[in-house]
Amino acid sequence: MNKGKIKEEPVLSRNRILLLGRLALQDLWHDRIISFCIISSLVAVIAPLLLLFGLRFGIVSQLQDDLAKDPRNLEIRMLSSGSYDQGWITQLRQRPDVGFAIGQTRSLNTLADLQTDSSHFIENAEVIPTGAGDPLLGSLELLNDNDVVLTQEAARKLAVNVGDTVVLRVNRQLEERREWGRKSLTVAGILPATYFNRTALFTRPELLMMLEHFRDGFAIPDLGINTGDPFTHKPPLYARARLYAKDIDHVASLERDLRSQRIETTSRLADIENVKSINRVLGVIFNTIAATALIGCIASLIGSFIANVDRKRKHIAVLRLLGFTGPAVGMYVMLQGCLLSLLAYAGGYGIYLIASQVFNRALSGSQPTGEMLCKITPAHSVFAMLLTAVVALLVASIGARRAINIEPAQSLREV
Repeated sequence: MNKGKIKEEPVLSRNRILLLGRLALQDLWHDRIISFCIISSLVAVIAPLLLLFGLRFGIVSQLQDDLAKDPRNLEIRMLSSGSYDQGWITQLRQRPDVGFAIGQTRSLNTLADLQTDSSHFIENAEVIPTGAGDPLLGSLELLNDNDVVLTQEAARKLAVNVGDTVVLRVNRQLEERREWGRKSLTVAGILPATYFNRTALFTRPELLMMLEHFRDGFAIPDLGINTGDPFTHKPPLYARARLYAKDIDHVASLERDLRSQRIETTSRLADIENVKSINRVLGVIFNTIAATALIGCIASLIGSFIANVDRKRKHIAVLRLLGFTGPAVGMYVMLQGCLLSLLAYAGGYGIYLIASQVFNRALSGSQPTGEMLCKITPAHSVFAMLLTAVVALLVASIGARRAINIEPAQSLREV
C-alpha cells in the first residue's frame, strides 16, 4: 500500500500542475481586457528595447566587420630603415599578436620597370614581397618561383591577364657602364583595386634580394648579368618588414612594442579606436535607457500583479478551500505572470521585426553593401525572451507571496 501511494504522488503532482495551467489560461481569457492591458504595457517596453539593441548591434557589428575585412587596418608600417636579420623576422612571426610578417629590402631596390611590348610599359613599379598568409592577397598565391601577382592598375596599363608573361627590367651603373637586367615573370593573379590601387607587383622575397644584389654590383645570372663581383651567399639583412597584426585588437600592443624598440611606425589605430569608442558610447546609451525602462516596467508590473491578486482574493480563497495549498496558489499566480510575459515578448518581437525592416529599407540607400543596420541574432532573441520571463517571474513572486498569505475564511466573510 505504501508503495502504491508513493507512485501516485508524481501523477497527482503532474495533474495538479496541468490543472493550474488550464485555470491560469482560462482566468486570463476571462479577464482578457485586463490581460491585454498588462501585455500592452510590457510590449511598450520590450519592442523599443529590442529595436534599440538591434540598431546598436547592427551598426557596431557592421563597423567592426568592415574594419576586420580591410587588411589595411591590420597593417603596421615601419617608417624608418634599419638592419634586421632573418632571426629578427622569424621572432616577429612567432609573436601571438602577429598575423603576417616578411622582410623588405631598401626602398631603392623595391622599384623596377615592367614591360610587355613597346607600347605597354611601366616605369618604377613597386616590387613588394609576399608569402603564404598575406592578408592583402587573400586567396591569391604564388605556386612557382617566377609567379607574380599584379595589381589591377598595373594589369590595366600592361594590358595583361592571368597566365600572361611580363618582363621585369632593372638597371645599374657599374664601372661607368649602364647594365640592364631582365627576367620574365608569369602573372599568377590580379589583385583588385579595393585595398591597393597603385601600380605594383607582389613576388617572392628571393626576387627582391636578387634585385638588391644586382644593384650592389654582384653578378646575377638569373637577370642575364654575368659581370660584377661573384655573389657569395650570406644571411640577408632587411631594411624593414611588411607587418600585419593578427586582428584589430592586437594592433595597439604590437605598435607599442615596436616603438619601445625605437622603431617608428604608423597604422590605422585611430580608426580602430573610433569604432571602439562608438561601441562604448552606444553601450552606455543603451544600458541607461534599458535600465530606466526596466525599472519602470518592474514598478508597473508589481502594481499590476498586486492589484490583480487583491481583486481576486475571493477566487483565490475558493481555490484554497478546494484543496489547493499555499505553494500551489503561488505557482498559479507565477504561471499567469510567465504566460503574460511570453505573450508580451511575442508581440514585442513582432513589432521589432516590422520596425527593423522599415529601418533597413530606409537606410539601405546609404549602404552600398546592402547589409542590415538593425538586426539581432537568434541567440540574442532567446536570451531576451528568457530575461523577460525571469523578470516577470521575479515580479510575480511578490504577488504570489501576497496570494499565499490570503486567509480563505477571512476573505469569504465579505461575500
